[in-house]
Amino acid sequence: MNNYLDTLNEPQREGVLNTDGPCMLIAGAGSGKTRVLTYRIAHLIQSKGVDAFNIMALTFTNKAAKEMRERIEKVIGPDARNLWMGTFHSVFARVLRAEAHYLGYPSNFTIYDTDDSKTLIKNIVKEMQLDDAVYKPNVVYNRISSAKNKLISWQEYLANPELMGDDAANMRPEIGKIYKTYALRCFKAGAMDFDDLLFNTDKLFREHLEVLNKYQQRIHYVLVDEFQDTNLCQYYIIRKLASVRENVCVVGDDAQSIYAFRGADISNILNFERDYPDLKIIKLEQNYRSTQNIVQAANSVIKKNKAQLPKNVWTANEEGNLIELIKSVSDNEEGRLVASSIFEEKMQHQLKFSDFAVLYRTNSQSRAIEESLRRLNVKYKVVGGLSFYQRKEIKDILAYLRYTLNQQDEASFRRIINLPKRGIGDATIDKIVVAANDHGTSIWDILQNPTPFVGGRAAAPIEDFVAMIKRFQLETERKDAYDCAFEIAKGSGLLRELYEDKTVEGLSRYENVQELLNAIKEFVDDKEREDKSLGSFLQEVSLLTSNDEDKDKDPDKVTLMTIHMAKGLEFKYVYIVGMEEDLFPSQMMLSSRAELEEERRLFYVAITRAEKRLFLSYALTRYRFGRLKNCEPSRFLEDIDTGYLRMSSKVGSGYQSSPVHSSSGNSHYAKNLVSGIKKTIASKPVSPKPAATQAYVAPADFVPSNTANLQEGMKVEHPKFGFGQVIQLDNSSPDRKAKIQFDNFGEKTLLLSFAKLKIHN
Repeated sequence: MNNYLDTLNEPQREGVLNTDGPCMLIAGAGSGKTRVLTYRIAHLIQSKGVDAFNIMALTFTNKAAKEMRERIEKVIGPDARNLWMGTFHSVFARVLRAEAHYLGYPSNFTIYDTDDSKTLIKNIVKEMQLDDAVYKPNVVYNRISSAKNKLISWQEYLANPELMGDDAANMRPEIGKIYKTYALRCFKAGAMDFDDLLFNTDKLFREHLEVLNKYQQRIHYVLVDEFQDTNLCQYYIIRKLASVRENVCVVGDDAQSIYAFRGADISNILNFERDYPDLKIIKLEQNYRSTQNIVQAANSVIKKNKAQLPKNVWTANEEGNLIELIKSVSDNEEGRLVASSIFEEKMQHQLKFSDFAVLYRTNSQSRAIEESLRRLNVKYKVVGGLSFYQRKEIKDILAYLRYTLNQQDEASFRRIINLPKRGIGDATIDKIVVAANDHGTSIWDILQNPTPFVGGRAAAPIEDFVAMIKRFQLETERKDAYDCAFEIAKGSGLLRELYEDKTVEGLSRYENVQELLNAIKEFVDDKEREDKSLGSFLQEVSLLTSNDEDKDKDPDKVTLMTIHMAKGLEFKYVYIVGMEEDLFPSQMMLSSRAELEEERRLFYVAITRAEKRLFLSYALTRYRFGRLKNCEPSRFLEDIDTGYLRMSSKVGSGYQSSPVHSSSGNSHYAKNLVSGIKKTIASKPVSPKPAATQAYVAPADFVPSNTANLQEGMKVEHPKFGFGQVIQLDNSSPDRKAKIQFDNFGEKTLLLSFAKLKIHN
């Protein structure tokens, strides 16, 4: 172990050895935090004699947990397998499997993925006879998810006038009732969605102190990776578990907090010291990843944020190249210039395609890049596409497996009852669901005696379906996951149906199902796995994150992904495209300083993915929502100290670069760049003007108006910005926008579906 300690710098070594009491490791980008966490756990077990069963380490992806466990195992041996290590969802799903009966759930409860949840919401909206164009499943799901992340139950939601008022202002007054119905239907189905795994863990620990006490005595040390990404619910669970011994160690970087849209709360890390006055703070500030120019450029960007923990990230690496800024006339030309640059850099420096990554703010930006790469025969992969486990044929098989284990699972029932076709139509399915709800019983009970509810003709295929499921149930009692899955895939008729489809798509779907069966066989053949049951496999699959699947047989490809997807990764060469106002920063993130600062943190994350070279690209025109729009350089380009930038222009077959600064003064490109960006910043106020402007306080009787008939020239009132006049309406995009000149806060562009405006005649 001492040999490993010798490989650490002084702050890293302190982070390993300072094991008792509350500790926060502020880990700058590329500072080796995973190594510190790994050795800290190994030190607890090997040097301090702590039992691995008494240590809980929480991550945000199964992949990260697996890699950390493997590293620890290399240091201390197989004892590492006894750690409570995994994602928040996987670790606490394990707790809930053992304790679910306290909450009235079966131990084999189903875990609904996002698609399952949205399908159920869609059915509820239909049953409530609501407008599905207003109550879109995605919107309703996100609203419910946000409430759960803040530990707001459906009962509290319905009793909260502010939440109900927000829904009414957004023309969706029934979301609270949908939340109630959704929660009750999940409970009745013996199912939890991803948010429930945490929401119900907190509820379990809060309402059943004997259970909390059991786990407090079992878990002596709690370690949390990527702490800046935790939400309120996750933080409360951590605090409860660690409240007896306070041996809690959190690792994170506030500068990389970019998931507020998923419920992450940056105040967890910013205010951690308030809850733990004896907190030991250790700063990991040496960057081992990037060149000096990249590190210092990132520092110059993030220092513009006000809400942050002070640190000074530095590196002993080489100075490296200046950051290259690529200016293009259009988004299509941007694609050509970036693709050409990648091709030329690869050929000139004998690199691999996998050394390159193109990062963008939104998925739609990949089109121009993809087309240009294809023209040059450059291999690439788009990360964040359809997951293997989200493909229809895979979800169909998994639904059969899930329903075999849990006959209360409504989502799986709806998916498989007429798959393959067995003459059971939607009207019959609706009758079954209504009958179950009206009689206060389960769908499975109705299925076992369907004739009184659906008639004799429809009853026969239903009875055959029930007999088949019962036969599958018997298989699960005496066979492992693979044998069960193969029997179900074969016995259901799905395997035959796919095999008989000889189209290219059909063959692909059949091969995908075979690959699923291969994965289950691999699961069963794992000698270190004790539980080889079908239930164990389904739990593991249901908790996979988007970052856990990476089975590309040809890994030498350029990576294309959103910046959010890139967090935690690193590449030798990084291109950040679309550096334009209203795209990055996003138009949706300009209504408050907190939102703008999150966008700046996102830019910081993008910059710090680069090891050797960084390219920033912007276009003067871009197609958005079907219209060609003029663009201006992003204000974030102004945040970078000009000493780290170099302007590039395409000349012939190569690049000609000009530094933004020189001993004789700025170059022609630099002058245009800096003056253009400064002009942009001056014309785009962030949010409330300087400190001299007083925040507007809306009156107590403020009630937003219906903005469907809003017109240019109208006087309006906003609860944050006060009084103003509508100067322009934009109805071209799916979400209507209004440009408003506010009396005290200047010009703002607001999305009318979210803005709370009161119209004054």
